[in-house]
Amino acid sequence: MKLYNSASHQKEEFVPHDPGKVRMYTCGPTVYHFAHIGNLRSYLMEDVLEKFLRYDGYDVTRVMNITDVGHLASDADTGEDKMLKGAQREHKSVMEIAKFYTDAFFSDCEKLNIKYPDVVQPATGMIDEYIKVISKLMDTGYAYFAGGNVYFDTSKLDHYYVFNDHDEEDLAVGVREGVEADANKRNKTDFVLWFTKSKFEDQALKWDSPWGVGYPGWHIECSCISMKYLGEYLDIHCGGVDNAFPHHTNEIAQSEAYLGHPWCKYWVHIAHLDTAGGKMSKSKGEFTTVSTLEERGYDPLVYRLFCLQSHYRKALVFSYENLDNARAAYEKLVARVAALTGEGEVDPAVFGQYQTAFKEALGNDLNTSLAVTRLYDVLKADANDATKRALIESFDQVLGLDLLEKAAAYREKQAAPAGGEDAAEIEALVAARTAAKKAKDWAEADRIRDQLKEMGVELIDTKEGTQWRRA
Repeated sequence: MKLYNSASHQKEEFVPHDPGKVRMYTCGPTVYHFAHIGNLRSYLMEDVLEKFLRYDGYDVTRVMNITDVGHLASDADTGEDKMLKGAQREHKSVMEIAKFYTDAFFSDCEKLNIKYPDVVQPATGMIDEYIKVISKLMDTGYAYFAGGNVYFDTSKLDHYYVFNDHDEEDLAVGVREGVEADANKRNKTDFVLWFTKSKFEDQALKWDSPWGVGYPGWHIECSCISMKYLGEYLDIHCGGVDNAFPHHTNEIAQSEAYLGHPWCKYWVHIAHLDTAGGKMSKSKGEFTTVSTLEERGYDPLVYRLFCLQSHYRKALVFSYENLDNARAAYEKLVARVAALTGEGEVDPAVFGQYQTAFKEALGNDLNTSLAVTRLYDVLKADANDATKRALIESFDQVLGLDLLEKAAAYREKQAAPAGGEDAAEIEALVAARTAAKKAKDWAEADRIRDQLKEMGVELIDTKEGTQWRRA
């Protein structure tokens, strides 16, 4: 398998530290709000990578953090803690916010067929580990105490910028332009390991430490969680491309300073999901969730297919028109799978031929678009239906599109009596909703939609009008 390594800026042969075993870490969500589908693109593509590694015979352990403290509104270690901001927005405690949005995140993951990680560790459960690592960094001269906070000293490193070739003066304060410099820092690129003082004094969660009552910085969390569960050598670290700097850069700095040797070999970064207005972002207040898609009549797996049709290192442009195209492709794919009878015996030679082609696609830097093409190649193949079904079931262990399950449901619907006794009533309600929308009576249109939903009817709005089907 070859993977593009963000640290070396090239595609490399994948060789894990221990043969046959993969230690994989994925940066988890900051649980102060719902995850939007741009966030979920990263987790979805990481899921494909993990499942393909397992499919290819590796023993994979994947660890994910949950950031429930320490992630500030600015990556320059300034501003309000995002968790506190969420708690204030909803008039709840930080832990209530964390529990609610953690549950919501994993509910969305389940709908998208994203596997639950082997280990999920909230940041608040690792305070002793942070203190142990920070203490050693202090003892070895890689960290210093100033103005009430503990900082990592980047001047002690031979090479700080890993993912981009920056010069020292490239960034205003080592992070972003327009950020006020921290006078306590010895160097522009230094970052906080532990806060006892910050520009806001109403931090909800604080713990005792050798440096005073305070809380950890965001970056130290992932290093400590990874090292606790995966040891001193990490094979793959994943995350969104926006985490490369400063978060992943700082993880490397503190982890290798603590360990005294190279830490993570392969860095995999997933590109943004863009809209017509640019990157989808919570801070802009314009984001789409899985629930939004469901409310508009989309099966979440349509979004999964939409993501699979593009390479993870390329920015993907989201629009409902593009999603409609993915839905049409998904429904046709399900219909074609449903037409397979399953008759005959699986031909091992044909099975092996197409499975090899599928593995070659994903083994070339996770080319999911080509892997989906291999799925269509199977449907067009000169092979019996039993072999085709077996291949589809095999490929779907990685693609996660539930094709056989959806095909079975499709066949059941096709076998049901046409229309049904209430078909005329449904058609009348759909027509009434269309009239309400035309009159811009949105409340009535929503009421009718909810009534149809209670009747087990799903609406699909298209350019040609509204279609319906039994959910």
